[in-house]
Amino acid sequence: MKKTTRILLMLFCILNAMTLTAQQKKVYLFSYFKNNGQDGLHLAYSTDGLKWLALNNDSSFLKPMVGKDRLMRDPSIVQDDKGVFHIVWTSGWWDKGIGYASSTDLKHWSSQQNIPVMNSFSRARNAWAPELFYDLKSKTFYIFWASTVPGMFPELPTSDSEKGLNHRLFYVTTKDFKTFSKTKVYFDGGFSAIDGTLLKRDNQYCLFIKNENSNPPEKNIRVVSSKKPYGFNPKTVSPPITGNYWAEGPSPLQVGEYVYVYFDKYRDHRYGAVRSKDLVNWEDISDLISFPAGTRHGTAFAVTEEEFGKMNLGGH
Repeated sequence: MKKTTRILLMLFCILNAMTLTAQQKKVYLFSYFKNNGQDGLHLAYSTDGLKWLALNNDSSFLKPMVGKDRLMRDPSIVQDDKGVFHIVWTSGWWDKGIGYASSTDLKHWSSQQNIPVMNSFSRARNAWAPELFYDLKSKTFYIFWASTVPGMFPELPTSDSEKGLNHRLFYVTTKDFKTFSKTKVYFDGGFSAIDGTLLKRDNQYCLFIKNENSNPPEKNIRVVSSKKPYGFNPKTVSPPITGNYWAEGPSPLQVGEYVYVYFDKYRDHRYGAVRSKDLVNWEDISDLISFPAGTRHGTAFAVTEEEFGKMNLGGH
């Protein structure tokens, strides 16, 4: 190969890589609810993972129509390989099912449906904070949430505020949101756990959870890992990655070389965050972030800058 040809080929590769990078520039989105979740889905966006601005004048993008209480708490959104967004949410405090809908632009949504995830457990008390994870390799959606089934696990000492709840994470899988696998236990670490959320980083799946034990109180965020999107070994649960405050609703997001984990400092009525490069050593950056007033438990995800522009979500 002639020298000139090699140089031209190298330049072509560099330009192609630069173009691809530009096309893949990310905008980060955050789904959340406000107050008790009665008005539905809210969205915020960020270009740096630190400053989050409300979209649509902080008005609802989707109002809840299913569930006993018709609430939309803990909205979790993922995008599949066809570009479709899928959302699940807590539809009521004491429902055995969860809400579900889909959209191609985050503005126009399909008819809402109730997924009766805990109907096979007659004593189940609730189905809280469902989370979606899409496994690209198997093209499978994992839906997991927290439920209390009295007598299923050793009872733990709880405070009156917990109403005797003793949560574990359960899950189902689906490929089309029409047929679902049998409900099974997703994670049992020997303690009450809620607010599970999953991040895939390299060949590792990281499950972030809230330790919900109340006597003595924990109320912190921990992480456990696996080489698959299931089969988490309780022995590998980390120490708390959050500080001396009560935290819930963890939401992980890869931002450059860092993994950010956002969470609701619900006693302080504000949002917090930690970040890490190695998922072992965590830095509290709560003072560096800002969210729309009243933001409650949500999830973070990324879209391309091109997708974000086409969706025209308002407020940016």
